[in-house]
Amino acid sequence: MATDVRQTEETPTGRHRRRQRDRWRVGLRVFGVLCLVGAVGVAGYLAWLLWGTGLETSAAQEDLRAGFERRVGTLSPRDPSADQLRLPGRAVAELVIPRMDLDMIVVEGTGTEELKKGPGHYSEGSFPFVDTAYPWEDHGRVGIAGHRTTYGAPFWDLDKMRGGDKILLRTEYGIFTYEVTKTDVLPSNVSGVVLEQTRKPTLVLTTCEPRFSAEQRLVVFADRVKAVSSD
Repeated sequence: MATDVRQTEETPTGRHRRRQRDRWRVGLRVFGVLCLVGAVGVAGYLAWLLWGTGLETSAAQEDLRAGFERRVGTLSPRDPSADQLRLPGRAVAELVIPRMDLDMIVVEGTGTEELKKGPGHYSEGSFPFVDTAYPWEDHGRVGIAGHRTTYGAPFWDLDKMRGGDKILLRTEYGIFTYEVTKTDVLPSNVSGVVLEQTRKPTLVLTTCEPRFSAEQRLVVFADRVKAVSSD
């Protein structure tokens, strides 16, 4: 004779099995909801890193540019202010790279807070044992770092740079034009070597390589080919 399913489930053993199935169903639903919430959270965090941080940088750039552009080329490199200690986060130059369609204000320092505002000039205290030159000096290497993927990603397209490309640094002490001599991908621990000073006026731009990783450094080297100041 066939056993009635309802009778079987009304036995102690049947009720126990039914409760186990119900618990499994509830557990699976809770797990599914948690996975969904986690996925949304991760997606939101990534969106903030890739786009949200750019809003913070954009606002900082607007504030920096408002006062800086009026001062471009108004002073001589021999002005006493050219030798004064510069404060972290202060505008140093306007970086213009036609190849990358880039036009951003460079700030003093390469610390976390400084690079949130835009590309940063390697200066004393911002990188161990490194103090790079300023564009208006007649010798030495200017070093500028920038984010590749967050905070406006100013150097997202740095890998597009080619020999002969022009780079402009517009400053209070004149406008300086550089020409790219080479690009290279180097281990991340050679930054100090890359930033070593030169006898003639030069420039390096550094960023992470590949994108979304700090495993290596993408470096662009350039020589100064023209200087226009108020002298």
